[in-house]
Amino acid sequence: MSSREFPERPIVGVGGITIDGIGDEARVLLVRRASEPLKGQWSIPGGAVELGESLQQAVARELMEETGIAVEVGEAIEILDRVLRLPDGRVQYHYILIDYSCRPLGEARDREASDPKPSSDASDARWVARQELGKYGLRPDTLAVIEKAFHAREQGQL
Repeated sequence: MSSREFPERPIVGVGGITIDGIGDEARVLLVRRASEPLKGQWSIPGGAVELGESLQQAVARELMEETGIAVEVGEAIEILDRVLRLPDGRVQYHYILIDYSCRPLGEARDREASDPKPSSDASDARWVARQELGKYGLRPDTLAVIEKAFHAREQGQL
């Protein structure tokens, strides 16, 4: 198994932007990373694609592992590079991330029964109202892709 830190090549990762509700009631599912890279930061749930797994299967698995929320995986929203370098220029982490729109399934649609249960690589998981996103210290590229998903949903594209 190759190391994620100081990899020989980029690692393919997926994220699930799970939006529940519409208008002022809309909320998105976020996790706080429990391990590097970005340990302690809030982000979109997701992780590395495993051998033999489709991108959509990876999204659904990662969301379930990190939050306990089952999702229907929709369209790809964004593809981006995440390259983290040390001060000496060496690449410590390199991911190619593909973020997908997702909708909660089953109990997650019942707001009273939809509390995420963090596990795996997440130290915390929660639904966050769109107007509260600024309080979570999201990376600019993460916030931009979440806003892109909200906008597409409002336009009926997701």
